[in-house]
Amino acid sequence: MKKLFILIFLFFLAAAGTGLCQTDTYHIGSRDVLSVAIYAGGVEQETVVVNVSEHGKINVPFIGSVIARGLTLAELETAIQGPLERDFFVDPQVNVQVKEYHSIRFFISGAVKKPGQYEMTSATNFLELVARAEGLLPDRGSIAYVLREIHGISTEEDVKKAIQNSATIKVDLIRLLDEGDMSYNITLIPGDIVYIPRADKLNQSVYKIYVEGEVKKPGVYDYQPGMTAMAACVLAGGFDKYAAITRVKIVRNENGRQEVIKVNLEKVQDGRTPDILIKPGDHIHVPETWL
Repeated sequence: MKKLFILIFLFFLAAAGTGLCQTDTYHIGSRDVLSVAIYAGGVEQETVVVNVSEHGKINVPFIGSVIARGLTLAELETAIQGPLERDFFVDPQVNVQVKEYHSIRFFISGAVKKPGQYEMTSATNFLELVARAEGLLPDRGSIAYVLREIHGISTEEDVKKAIQNSATIKVDLIRLLDEGDMSYNITLIPGDIVYIPRADKLNQSVYKIYVEGEVKKPGVYDYQPGMTAMAACVLAGGFDKYAAITRVKIVRNENGRQEVIKVNLEKVQDGRTPDILIKPGDHIHVPETWL
């Protein structure tokens, strides 16, 4: 029952992200099966079912070979309509539909129940692919990686090497799953590779916080969703006698850039200002008072 609930939860989260197949943005791929209908004078002239070849072409009645791969349905309709209007009909209308999707393939590995390659029947997003792989394992880490336009991947070891050598898209699983931030439920592109490391395989900085300076127990602590700067200092045993809690700094590294956030925890204690939410990897520094 719990497994079923999780799968249903993932499905509805996924649907909230992108909905059903977005045919207006889907780009046709090799091996897709299309229905092409041609109308002129309000009469159906021809309707055919065609396969997109490995070279990305289809054979269209009256005009012959047309490149389809990489086009949206609307773009292909325009590409067919032009030659028909020029050489065969007055004001022809073209309707193209996808009958079978065969180019939407994704690879997912790591902390999911059924890693492997999946062929989807519609445009998809991160959570839909996770649901297809029957959900995440309990020991999943807090970050997932999406590799795009990477070839020659067949094993999890290949994926790990590619992450080290290639640019990746990071999905914050804490923000997505624990906080419901659907902006992290990214739309996937056919061929994407998703890797979800187990927590013990991640770099410590990805899911830890650091509290240093004038606290009783400076050190490294597990990040928890919703954790604030004050909560982190309490976790570190509270402030030492000479802590300058009006000048606390949060040092954050994101996308290769360092950000320093200043916070007056004395005002937080007094309720004069709201506490600040922290993120995994944050360094919280409590300086010593000048007096």
